[in-house]
Amino acid sequence: MDLINCITKLNSFAMELLSSSKKRILFIGGNYYPEPTGIGKYNGEMIDQLANFGYQCTVITSFPYYPYWQVQKPYAKYSYWFKHEKKSVHPSDDNCIDIYRCPQYVPTRPTGLRRMLLDFSFCCTSLVTIFKLIFSKKFDYVFTVVPGFPAGILGVFYKRIKGGKFIYHIQDLQIDAANDLNIIKSKFIVRVLLKMEKYLLKNADIVSSISQGMIKKIKNKYNREVILFPNWVDTNDFYPITDAENQKKAFGFKVTDKVILYSGAIGEKQGLEIIIEIAPYFKGNTDLKFVICGSGPYKDKLQQAALSKGCDNIIFLPIQPVDKLNLFLNMADAHLVLQKQNAADLVMPSKLTTIFSVGGVAIVSASTGSTLHDILVAHKLGFPIEPDCKESLLKAVTSFLQSDVEVFKVNAREYAETHLSVDKIIPNYLRHLQ
Repeated sequence: MDLINCITKLNSFAMELLSSSKKRILFIGGNYYPEPTGIGKYNGEMIDQLANFGYQCTVITSFPYYPYWQVQKPYAKYSYWFKHEKKSVHPSDDNCIDIYRCPQYVPTRPTGLRRMLLDFSFCCTSLVTIFKLIFSKKFDYVFTVVPGFPAGILGVFYKRIKGGKFIYHIQDLQIDAANDLNIIKSKFIVRVLLKMEKYLLKNADIVSSISQGMIKKIKNKYNREVILFPNWVDTNDFYPITDAENQKKAFGFKVTDKVILYSGAIGEKQGLEIIIEIAPYFKGNTDLKFVICGSGPYKDKLQQAALSKGCDNIIFLPIQPVDKLNLFLNMADAHLVLQKQNAADLVMPSKLTTIFSVGGVAIVSASTGSTLHDILVAHKLGFPIEPDCKESLLKAVTSFLQSDVEVFKVNAREYAETHLSVDKIIPNYLRHLQ
């Protein structure tokens, strides 16, 4: 018991040191608050946490557009010029986050080339703000997140001019995924981008990534140290509820319906076409509903494909409001986390954190031998399936319908509380920065 008390006091003392240091952080990234999903959500939560620990945070970002692929209200009318705003994490706290929003090109129908233009347009306009900040007080850390990786160029630029540590956090091996999925067809462009990536990794003081599998790939490519900084969840915001089945009525379903939900970005690397391929096999089960909730460039294409196959057991829903998200995730009986084969080992799905936190049953694309597959099996968190394999998904859905899944629900919540809680992950990462 004395040892536990000692560890608790040491942890408290460490947090006091961190909060009292008043270090200054410059964050550069195109996705940020108030984007409701994806990397923008994590970036916003991370900066809030850093401000809570006493860091003075300045953010250079764009206007929120993801996952809708158009700038959202009330920012749409301001999005053609620069905008400065302040954000308080707590009303009683005078440590406000300075936010500088920069215009950028946002494609309504993103392709490989258009995504590149989006990232590089943000890089160019952000340079204007960087020049302004060079004449202010020096930042101790410059933090950039991939995607989009070109923001790292600005991190190196600031470090060269003013000093400070350059931190390069990799949420997505963006170039590898674009190459493997043939999103960027020019091999010359891929080679140039990989050389840029190598330069950024060489000049970064700290490199981190979100999974052991991604860390291994980065180390194999560039032979450098990489810190684990996994995605997290606020287990106080996302939690299991006792009357989950009754919540189905609020979203247009019957209490007796079995809802298998995909919720998130609807893009190319998700491989959601496989849902349309298996849905006809379950037409005889009138209570089974496949729900695709979200926004993205491929949603219209999927809706047309479902219509042409007569899949009336597939239902499309828009993105749900943040204040309803916990109830929405709870009402699903199972959650689909799908990726194509070439992306499955490169991208750790961020949506899994909230699924585990609500005690959800997950059916996940995870190749045998991958980090994600090993975690799912070792902790009994759900049903791993082979990516792009219709037979594997069919088998998993059938097994789910025939199984007692209570153990998966309990294990998922316990895993979230033990390994994914924001209260544990952020402080641990801050110790690496120190």
